[in-house]
Amino acid sequence: MTERPSQTAPPPALPAATVAILRDGPAGVEVLLVRRNTQLVFAGGNWVFPGGRVDDVDRVGLATDDHLTAARIAGAREVAEETGVAVDPDRLVWFSHWTPPPTAARRYATFFFATAAPDPGVGVVVDGSEIHDWGWMTASDALARRDRGEIALRPPTWITLHQLSSFASTADALAGLATSEPEHFETRLAEEASVPVALYHGDAGYEAGDGEVPGPRHRLRMTPDRWTYQRD
Repeated sequence: MTERPSQTAPPPALPAATVAILRDGPAGVEVLLVRRNTQLVFAGGNWVFPGGRVDDVDRVGLATDDHLTAARIAGAREVAEETGVAVDPDRLVWFSHWTPPPTAARRYATFFFATAAPDPGVGVVVDGSEIHDWGWMTASDALARRDRGEIALRPPTWITLHQLSSFASTADALAGLATSEPEHFETRLAEEASVPVALYHGDAGYEAGDGEVPGPRHRLRMTPDRWTYQRD
């Protein structure tokens, strides 16, 4: 569906943070994913990286404009609350920032971080309320499972997994992510030949919110049985 300009201002995007926790497994880099309760309004039933909104407690003692540090603290706090895993906020590698389309019912402006698991065999304990399941998966396996209909992913999670799939080890992933400038994604929804697409900066149709505009591509094309990331 092509995104139409709204006559009213969209709801503000609340600051949030999410953390991709990585470890080296037999088949390559594995990432911890958790499944959200299907009854939740936001991303119910989806497999995501642990995380959540930035709360007032995360800002205590910080300058009012120190949004990055607050996000680091929030990310570490949410990981502990959702999985029982303790990560060091100072060791979180910020590599992207995501803002949903104006039409989204719940809008979170989210810092995406990555970090190594404190121990490859670290125990994971979910609360059974907000989070109902968890698993370590290679990025490639998670993407394939989505295409087979076994798990549900959101576009930011899918594209992040696509990025992580290119790394051979946790050390390589963290080094590679740390040396690149964090990228900002602000999603616009459209259609291309009746197929839903999420458009990002640099796509020929991005400014108009029109998936049919010819030219350079930076989009996620979402057919039911296969999602494809196109970037010229």
